[in-house]
Order: sequence, then structure tokens, then C-alpha cells
Amino acid sequence: MGDNRRLRAVIFDMDGVLVDSEEYICKAGIEMFREKGFNVSEQDFLPFTGMGENRYLGGVAEKHGIPFNLETDKARTYAIYAELVRGRLSPLAGVTEFIDRCRDQRLIMAVASSADPVKIKINLQEIGIEAMEFNTIVSGLDIENKKPSPDIFLKAARRLCVSPKDCLVVEDAISGVTAGKAAGAKVLALTTSFPATELTEADWISTDLSDADDEVLNW
Repeated sequence: MGDNRRLRAVIFDMDGVLVDSEEYICKAGIEMFREKGFNVSEQDFLPFTGMGENRYLGGVAEKHGIPFNLETDKARTYAIYAELVRGRLSPLAGVTEFIDRCRDQRLIMAVASSADPVKIKINLQEIGIEAMEFNTIVSGLDIENKKPSPDIFLKAARRLCVSPKDCLVVEDAISGVTAGKAAGAKVLALTTSFPATELTEADWISTDLSDADDEVLNW
């Protein structure tokens, strides 16, 4: 630690890192498609996890040949989602303590999520973390190329005015780990969504933020 530390910023993914809302966005997507007269399953959404709602919903529509209006169908999904999650979300283990540790060590912080701003806002409100805890929030609408492209983390680093090489990215998805490494950052992977065997590209792997090694904030 101390003055020789290179780490300057921590960039958090949201789903599977700060909160686990995948179950609810999946249910909301299933319900939205049901309202349109189509039955889809949870398994249909798996290949598109972590890629942002455009692809998450659009990929399933494409797979089943379902007519899909990105703007209206996504808006309807978020309306269902907001109802589903009310009073049901809480931060994942160790999140508030880890954010406190980052603040104590004077690290700047960002959220970089493939989700839309509306979902980020709903989730942060529901888990009781103020958006102002973070120096910037980058959403899926801020970038063209989604994970595994590094764009979202490069944009977060630019907004924080730091080199990606001085950033720790905290991720749970395979595509997110790949994106973080491609950006040049160090990556802490959490096994909330995928087994450790599929996250080996990461620099560190933990079950959640409560058991993250001290080393992840001291390099």
C-alpha cells in the first residue's frame, strides 16, 4: 500500500457484483414475451447474460423469430422489472464493506454496466447505495460495442482520468472478465454467475466481495 501503490480506481460491474437481479430481469423478459403471445424459458436468456438488455432481449427474440420492437419492448420489460424487484433486492455479500475499503484507501470508483441507466438507477435505489458513491456511471447506452469488447471499461477509465492499467475491474461474467483484461486492467472475478473454471482469465477469483483477498486493493 502507501505511495507506491499503482491501483487508483475500482470499476464495478453491477449485476452479479453489486446485486443479483438476473433472476428478475429474466422473469420480466419472459413476462414481456408472454404478453406478446410467445413462451420463452430462462435457458433462452443464458447465452446473452452480461451483454446488455438490447442483446439480452433481442437475442431471445431473434432465436425464436419473435417480432421485436427494441424501444417499446424494452420499456415494457423495465416496467415489469421495477414491479418485480420492489423490496426484494439487497447488496451482495461484502459489497458495502468493500466500497468502504475503497473509500478508506482513497480509490476512485465507477459502475460500468451493460444495463440501461433506468435499470442501474432502480437497482442502486433498491440496494440502498447512493449513485453519488461513484465518480461516474457508464451504462450500456454510453457505448457502441458491448462486452467482451473493452469499450465500457475504457470509457469508465477515461471519465475517471486514469489509465486502465491502474484500474481494478470487478466482474462476474466471462464476457466481462475478457473485456476488463482487453482494456488492460486487472480483474477480480466473482463466482456469482459462472464457476471459477470459466473465469481463469481473471487475476483473482472470489466467491463474493466479502472474501476478496487483501491483495486486490494493494498493488
